[in-house]
Amino acid sequence: MDLSSIKTIGVVGAGTMGSGIAQIAAMAGYTTKLFDINADAVKKAEQVIIKNLEKGIEKGKVSAEQKEEALSNLSFSNELTDLEADFIIEAVIEKLEVKHDIFSQLEDVNSKQTILATNTSSIPITQIAAKLKRPQNLVGMHFFNPAHIMKLVEVISGASTNSEVAAVTKELAEKLGKKAVMAKDSPGFIVNRVARHFYVEGLKIAEEGVADFEQIDRLIESSGFKMGPFRLMDLIGVDTNFSVTTSMFESFYYDAKFRPSRIQQQKVDAGHHGRKSGRGFYEY
Repeated sequence: MDLSSIKTIGVVGAGTMGSGIAQIAAMAGYTTKLFDINADAVKKAEQVIIKNLEKGIEKGKVSAEQKEEALSNLSFSNELTDLEADFIIEAVIEKLEVKHDIFSQLEDVNSKQTILATNTSSIPITQIAAKLKRPQNLVGMHFFNPAHIMKLVEVISGASTNSEVAAVTKELAEKLGKKAVMAKDSPGFIVNRVARHFYVEGLKIAEEGVADFEQIDRLIESSGFKMGPFRLMDLIGVDTNFSVTTSMFESFYYDAKFRPSRIQQQKVDAGHHGRKSGRGFYEY
C-alpha cells in the first residue's frame, strides 16, 4: 500500500484525542469515520470539533469553506462494524486487553490491506500486535494533546510491523500537517519516557510538602516552560496521565522512578480529571 491508496480513515474512540485526530484527518480531505461505543461521547465529539473549527475561524487559521468541507468529510457511528477504512487509528484507554479486543474486531471487518494504527502513549506495539492475525499491519502512531494543534507524531514499529506500513504511516502523518519522528518500540517511546519525570517528580515534591501545586507550576513556568506539570496534567486529563504512568510503571517492571503518585490516584478516584471535569489540581 502507498499513501495514494488511502482514501478513508477510521478513528476508534471519540474522546479528546480521537476527536482531534478525526478533525485533522477530515481537514486534510480524507473521508473520516469516528467511532465510539458511547453515543454521548460521539455527540460531544461532534460539538467539540465544530467548536474547534469555529475557534480556528476566529483566529484566521481556518476559513468558513474549510470548516464546511471538513464537516462534510466526517461521519459518526456507534457500530464498530461500520468502521471499514483504508487506515484506522485507535485512540482508547491504555489497557492492553481493550486494544486486543478492538483490533481483533477491526481485522474481521476490514481487508488484509487495511493499516491499523494505535495512538498508545506507553504500551509497546509488539505487545498489542501479539494476538492479531496480521501483526505486520499494526503500527504505532502517537499524537500529542491537543491533536489538532500539536505538531509532533511518533511513528513506532513493533517487531512484526511491515517496513512499508511504517513508511506510509510517516507519510500520512506529514500529509496531516505533522512532524513525524520514527521511534523504537519501547515503553513510553521517546517523549513520554522523557516527560514522565516532569510529572512524577512534580508530584513527589508535592507529596513531600516541599511546595504546593501552584508554587511548583509557577517555578517551572518562570524557567521557560509554557505550562507547569499540574496545569499540563489538568489539560491532558489527570486520569489519562495517571493511566500512562501506571502502564509505564508496569512495563518497566515496577522501577521506582516511574511509580504513580497517591495524590494523583486520589484525584482520579474523586473524579477530579482536570479541565474536562471542571476540577483537577485546579478548579475551572
